[in-house]
Amino acid sequence: MLSHKPIGAVETTEAAPAKINLALHVTGQRADGYHLLEMLVTFTEVGDVVHIEDALEDRFSISGPFSHTLMQSDAGDNLVLKARDLLRQASGPEFRPVAIHLEKNLPVSSGIGGGSADAAATLRGLCRHWNIALAPGKLAEIALKLGADVPMCLASQPLIARGIGEDIEMLHDMPVLNLVLVNPLKGVSTPEIFKRLTSKKNPTLEERGDAPWMAFIGKSRNDLEPPARAVLTEIGEASDLLLQAGAELVRMSGSGATCFGLFATVQDAETAANTLRQYRPGWYVQATKTMGGPLR
Repeated sequence: MLSHKPIGAVETTEAAPAKINLALHVTGQRADGYHLLEMLVTFTEVGDVVHIEDALEDRFSISGPFSHTLMQSDAGDNLVLKARDLLRQASGPEFRPVAIHLEKNLPVSSGIGGGSADAAATLRGLCRHWNIALAPGKLAEIALKLGADVPMCLASQPLIARGIGEDIEMLHDMPVLNLVLVNPLKGVSTPEIFKRLTSKKNPTLEERGDAPWMAFIGKSRNDLEPPARAVLTEIGEASDLLLQAGAELVRMSGSGATCFGLFATVQDAETAANTLRQYRPGWYVQATKTMGGPLR
């Protein structure tokens, strides 16, 4: 049987962490229709995984618990392949063919950056695999072409993002947060949620100053949560279940439908996740922690 890879093929693995909007403030709208946002963002230890390997020709495959949804979608909409092609265009066509395998562990269209995280991981992974040293600004430019969330996911560290998501301020003192993610495995339409906003010019994030992180996060909000709750009642149910399970703070991430609950300890989060799985065995429930600084 013929091999699909050259002798001595190199393999590269890149994590695609889930993106959590701890806060999402809609602060305005540009003339071109794009909404202006101010977001407090962090990333978790759970996520998808991108595997890259030298090949005789470009190939793409997918596996994992949520792979079936992407298999049914148009390949032309695949952000992983778009990321590969844009990076090759920017760097030169001579870069060798690759087989990319996506391990899809996160629910699709769930407000935790799955597709954007996959695209960003592809960019990072291919830069290592092909030994490309693009200027940071150039890589961010490619990322933004793929979507407003991709530059944030390219960083995959705690940050504040402004504008449509391209104006990024890194946060180096955010503590590790223990959390449980809950998604009812029902999608919501992001354009519809934005369309249902009662106000598109809301207050920005407050200055944190010396306030504890939990207090700062608690004073913020997700402006997309009220319209999303009106569209999908399970979002409210997920939030209620997290509160009943002992979460200190509960909020929806992005445009939904994933909700997160913050817990005092890893053990508290894992116990809550086990309880919630018994209540809603058909839902996505995952205990994890964020990537950040020291434990709070």
